[in-house]
Amino acid sequence: MAFFTSFRALSIAGAVVVFLFYLLGGFWSFEPDTFNVKEAAIQEAKANNVDPVVGYTTTTTLIKVAEKLWDKPGGYLSNDIMPPSVFLDNIPAWEFGVLEMTRDLSLAMRQSFSRSQSQSSENKFLKSAQPKFNNDAHKWAFPSAESMYKKGVQDLYKYRNVLADPSQQGAQFYARADNLHDWLREVEKRLGSYSQRLSASVGRSQLNTDLAGDRNARQSTQGSPEYMVKTSWWKIDDEFYEARGACWALLHFLKAVEVDFADVLKDKNANVSLQQIIRELEASQATVWSPMVLNGSGFGLSANHSLVMANYISRANAALIDLRELLSKG
Repeated sequence: MAFFTSFRALSIAGAVVVFLFYLLGGFWSFEPDTFNVKEAAIQEAKANNVDPVVGYTTTTTLIKVAEKLWDKPGGYLSNDIMPPSVFLDNIPAWEFGVLEMTRDLSLAMRQSFSRSQSQSSENKFLKSAQPKFNNDAHKWAFPSAESMYKKGVQDLYKYRNVLADPSQQGAQFYARADNLHDWLREVEKRLGSYSQRLSASVGRSQLNTDLAGDRNARQSTQGSPEYMVKTSWWKIDDEFYEARGACWALLHFLKAVEVDFADVLKDKNANVSLQQIIRELEASQATVWSPMVLNGSGFGLSANHSLVMANYISRANAALIDLRELLSKG
């Protein structure tokens, strides 16, 4: 009798623990809201008693977006090895999407935005910050992923402090059309990849166009003329939330670009193109009311969230290509 009583007590305790983990996991799975990048930059400038010079908004936005990786319910979850975090995959995928865009912009800051020309020296703070964001996203042992990312953000703060200090010339931000064009080219590739991966949720036969447009083009090994592209059923929600996280980060970065590159955009008559990209990315952040990512086939009865997301990303990418063409014109 005592055995059954103890077993019942343990069963109830176990059920309570599982239920609490479920609630906690659900709370940690909420994505952070968007924030006003212009207001954030102004508030930071006031707090530091400086003027928001050119580049201040973009740098502040990069800092704030990176900080959201750990400054949200549950903190940084991608490298957690304890429950309930270890059972969650949507938010870790979202975090990786944000991280990918953060890596791209930090590299652009180091190579383009902070340099006047190809032969100019790199900024020492950005040179230190950028590699830190490339730490393995799943690394939990020393040094952990988030500890390296935090050090990278500290370097970005140092760069921003020097940038806004008129008495120092150790940091610059050059808002030029060619710099913006180069970064957007990398963003274009990233969005194209997300669009393809999301579209593969239903599976489709695709022709090999790797060498199209150049009769003399060659590749290392011969590819099949036609192949099947399909995302694993187990990875559909991961692909969706990774793309969603990337769009969340890019949305803020482009709004910062709208501030720091205002004169360039006006000169190229490119404001409308940028605003169209922002609008598509905002649509990609609409609330997902379904408790799971649905994967209906084509024109079937149920929705396919991956195809809807792919549609927004493809439209944003098309507008981004138009924007790059405008920036490349004299």
